[in-house]
Amino acid sequence: MDQKREFANRLQAAMCAAGLEPRPAVLLNLFNTHYWGRSVTFQAVSRWLRGESIPEQDKLITLAEILKVEPQVLRFGEAVRQSVEERRQRWEEGVGYLERETFDAFLQLPAPQRKLIREVILTFAKAHNSV
Repeated sequence: MDQKREFANRLQAAMCAAGLEPRPAVLLNLFNTHYWGRSVTFQAVSRWLRGESIPEQDKLITLAEILKVEPQVLRFGEAVRQSVEERRQRWEEGVGYLERETFDAFLQLPAPQRKLIREVILTFAKAHNSV
């Protein structure tokens, strides 16, 4: 399935979860009463719901607020949020004081030195993974 169609499925599901009928007229009226920019057309909302287009970021944020879902979940799906949270948790659990101190020192280096250190670390990581 393509990204536009998957977005449309998530949008329709979010509308149903919010107690709304997943129809363009319903979403159009609700959206235009909450959106601070120029009103969207019936055709634009229809394309969102049919999987023909994905709204721009500012409109996506408004949709998420209206439907009470996280914008990234509406746009990319639940799997993306889970992936981000797993990475964050791994970072929080796997990084101790010494590593944080090292990262802080790394960030204070000039860009050319950071590049060199990065290349050294990646070289060690590749060598370690190939063993």
